[in-house]
Amino acid sequence: MRMRMRIEGREIPQSPQLRLGDVHVGMQRGREVVGRVPVTGTEAVWELEVVAREAGDLLDVGGPWVHGPPGARFLYLSWGSVSGDDFAMFGRAKLLFGDIPGPLLRSAFAGQGVLTGRLGLTDETGGPRCGRVRPPVITWSLQ
Repeated sequence: MRMRMRIEGREIPQSPQLRLGDVHVGMQRGREVVGRVPVTGTEAVWELEVVAREAGDLLDVGGPWVHGPPGARFLYLSWGSVSGDDFAMFGRAKLLFGDIPGPLLRSAFAGQGVLTGRLGLTDETGGPRCGRVRPPVITWSLQ
């Protein structure tokens, strides 16, 4: 069964170094980074579908947007410098499905709405948010 998701990034880091480096953030699908948004923007939104299935008492997700082994699945937001068609990645933020409250994940799986994650894309030092992103930095809801 397909499950719809939406990731809303706000507070894109703004610095002269990032703008000069033509830095973008995008959602990683397989090895490709798509939906790239430049740091000159104010927000970024990605809409995607993942495949979800019952695996015993748990839900397992998959598809081209999903990375990691069963029980430790996640999405990547990737940061990189753009030059022409080239994207030179230098960092990634990891959004783990295990951090989504189970009842919310099950409601999205049942088709009761779009699972939406909202996060600030600027870290505590003013740079691009990288590493594991956990609540309360990211909030999950059903829209």
